[in-house]
Amino acid sequence: MAPGTTGAERRLVALDLDGTLLSYAGEMASAVHDAVTAVRAAGHEVVLASGRSLISMLPVAQHLGIGSGWMVCSNGAVTVRLDPELPEGWVAEDVVTFDPEPALSLLRHELPDARYAVEELGVGFRMTEYFPDGELEGVHVVVPLEDLWSSEVTRVIVRSPESTSERFHELVEHLGLDDVTYAVGWSAWMDLAPLGVSKATALEQVRRRTRVQPHRTVAIGDGRNDVEMLRWAARGVAMGHADDVVRASADEVTGTVDDDGAVTVLRSLLAR
Repeated sequence: MAPGTTGAERRLVALDLDGTLLSYAGEMASAVHDAVTAVRAAGHEVVLASGRSLISMLPVAQHLGIGSGWMVCSNGAVTVRLDPELPEGWVAEDVVTFDPEPALSLLRHELPDARYAVEELGVGFRMTEYFPDGELEGVHVVVPLEDLWSSEVTRVIVRSPESTSERFHELVEHLGLDDVTYAVGWSAWMDLAPLGVSKATALEQVRRRTRVQPHRTVAIGDGRNDVEMLRWAARGVAMGHADDVVRASADEVTGTVDDDGAVTVLRSLLAR
């Protein structure tokens, strides 16, 4: 903890990645990098919280110099403790799984041409066919659809490049996917997670473990999968390009990702 920052002053700062710290091209502005670094140096608990898998988040943490602390992955289904003393540099402290068969059985009839994938924690993905280049990290193994529900999983990804996010929202309403938590991305991309699991549920456990008071929590995000997180935080901040649903869930709105909107919020945490 930096000099002058007491335990009572310490904040938990939950940060989404894509569309918040990273552009949609996956790039991080130097101003964002420096602001995150400064907040950590001031003694605050910075927690990266993303829909991304662990294997896709680790390089971002490394770029930011975050080698210890906590990360929330896969929209809250996986909570990882980073520790440079561990053989792999991390350990999964909480992993929540579910049976994907009911949802996949329904979806394959409505979206027979979609691509489906399930996460293999710390390794990569099993998938029905390869996804567009650069969209998923790690080892990719193509398998029949039925193999995706051979065991419980942390996360299912549905990708239909020919469809739209609006179509995905309509499909969820039509099918009544009420036994999973779902999040639809900007593109025709949908994540399925265990029922009741979100970034917020995982962050609350992290908050308790780090003993940060509830009123000292901050979160920044831009997507529908950030809604619960923004409501959970004492100070929830939506990015300027977020849609109306996300903005309505936040306490305030900052600039867009192109304007490095996260920097304004992070710098405000350094003001004394």
